[in-house]
Amino acid sequence: MKLDFDKAGGLIPAIIQDNKTNKVLMLGFMNEEAYQQTKKTGKVTFFSRTRDCLWTKGETSGNFLSVKQILTDCDTDTLLIKADPAGPVCHTGNDTCFGEQNREDVMFLKYLQNFIEQRRQEMPEGSYTTSLFMKGVNRMAQKVGEEAVETVIEATNGTEEGFIYEASDMIYHLIVLLTSKGLRIEDLSRELMKRHKE
Repeated sequence: MKLDFDKAGGLIPAIIQDNKTNKVLMLGFMNEEAYQQTKKTGKVTFFSRTRDCLWTKGETSGNFLSVKQILTDCDTDTLLIKADPAGPVCHTGNDTCFGEQNREDVMFLKYLQNFIEQRRQEMPEGSYTTSLFMKGVNRMAQKVGEEAVETVIEATNGTEEGFIYEASDMIYHLIVLLTSKGLRIEDLSRELMKRHKE
């Protein structure tokens, strides 16, 4: 798909979104050279309208934006770039150029499942997750049950800290089990959304 750089005089807007949290980090502009440089290096590069030159985000601060995915809109005149930031994105020191904190704790579950999936593919020695995959679905399911019982015990007779700890163990083992079945935590979200009535 060819991008339409001509519509806005040789520049197209590039929206930068955090690959893990989905927060919008900033907006910049790219000419064709900046776009090609971004694809080549894997680091987001813009065209500076004030300096009339290319600049790679982070070249001064070290807070580079590592490209994970580049999407175009339906008119091929705007980019959405999903990236991993190496630090605060804004020159003011804020996480984003819109003053938002770049944190969405619940999104860590998606990242965790991606990590677990990588473990399943690579099966590195010495990894607890690898040992679960090697023992098979019956052991994984058993671990979910064991952790569920421990969660219930902490909820009824333990401490809040202990309850959070055991519930976290249960969720981790559930995600391992989901991964082994070729399913995602998002599948659970979709099922819950279907059931939800406002």
